[in-house]
Amino acid sequence: MSIAFLDPGNLEGDLQAGAIAGYSLLWLLFWATAMGLLVQLLAARLGVATSRHLAELCRDEYPKWARLLLWVMTELALIGADIQEVIGSAIAIKILSRGFLPLWSGVVITALDCFVFLFLENYGVRKLEALFAVLIAVMAVSFAWMFGETKPNGVELLVGVVVPKLSSKTIKQAVGIVGCVIMPHNVFLHSALVQSRDIDNRKIGRVREALNYYSIESTIALAISFMINLFVTTVFAKSFYGSEIANSIGLENAGQYLQDKYGGGSFPILYIWAIGLLAAGQSSTITGTYAGQFIMGGFLHMRLKKWQRALITRSCAIVPTLIVALAFDTSEKSLDVLNEWLNVLQCVQIPFALIPLLCLVSREEIMGVFKIGSTMKVISWLVAVLVMLINGYLLMDSLSSAVSGMLFTSVVVAFTGAYIAFIVYLISRGITFPNWFVKNKSISSIDN
Repeated sequence: MSIAFLDPGNLEGDLQAGAIAGYSLLWLLFWATAMGLLVQLLAARLGVATSRHLAELCRDEYPKWARLLLWVMTELALIGADIQEVIGSAIAIKILSRGFLPLWSGVVITALDCFVFLFLENYGVRKLEALFAVLIAVMAVSFAWMFGETKPNGVELLVGVVVPKLSSKTIKQAVGIVGCVIMPHNVFLHSALVQSRDIDNRKIGRVREALNYYSIESTIALAISFMINLFVTTVFAKSFYGSEIANSIGLENAGQYLQDKYGGGSFPILYIWAIGLLAAGQSSTITGTYAGQFIMGGFLHMRLKKWQRALITRSCAIVPTLIVALAFDTSEKSLDVLNEWLNVLQCVQIPFALIPLLCLVSREEIMGVFKIGSTMKVISWLVAVLVMLINGYLLMDSLSSAVSGMLFTSVVVAFTGAYIAFIVYLISRGITFPNWFVKNKSISSIDN
């Protein structure tokens, strides 16, 4: 679950926030992680209480046209996230090979993680969790090493975490931090992962105990991911805030800029950065493969062998990623522009994970005694609305700078209308009316 907060897209958001906004957005990073934790806990609650994951429940809850549309949207989000993750790994491989291996070859190497995933899954989910733990540890050590090498200002760091501060110049980075927090496919994934534990959901006490342990586990996992993101943000805040190159730093050139500033040393910081980036990319691509299996199997109820399903989901992401790598291999600026549009794609898809989740965990006929209460429902919807509004801002900001011409504008307006209509439909499916309203409506129908 914590990998959702540590993929290459998140790391790029961190380094850009640090370079452009300094320490001023660390408080937002903290609260964004807290909002992400809330969403992940709701996904875990759904999976434990029902013994089914979100994609399976969506298949039963919505009519065929709606669930197919939800599946397409979720797959698009997964493919977009996978492109970012695979490209991140490929950049790291290119750095570590000193440019000998181009981006496209790094993509091919990264694609092989599908087989690592299948191999480890045969030995049980614990082996897979152990692999993730090792990769997260590699990230933690790499970025902590960078933190120690650059020696950020402790007082400014503490003030940045505690004191909210936001200016018009840093609004785009602030939106990026919040927008990267909730990855649609990881909401589906976490509702499935919790079922790897053998829990009898007919026994209320056992379910409550499991939910308590999942809350502790998730909080620890996200505390670690917060610290890693904090390391990355503060390293680039210390190194490049206020510099002329602050606005031009991205995943591909970040390591070289650090190398130019701090020199080689006994172990060059360029390679420390690349090792951390490779761990982030590898762990998140394996997570994407895992999520793809649950999403396809849940929505479409496809009875395929694991290797066949993994091959399909991996191919859906690797083929467009190879095209991207071949097209943008020599242009850092083009890669950054592509990454911005992939973030926009994630923004568009977020409601199609959040709204079904919140509607389902609020319904007693699905959750039983474990449905969320009124206070939690209000907090959850406020968080969901806030995240959707922030991502809506990022979407409109990106489209306003790209849309030109009557035909293209008409297409965007039509798409936006259909998009909003589908969101309203999803929300309306989750509205439950009070008993007195339903009773009065029934009486009125009889009288007529």
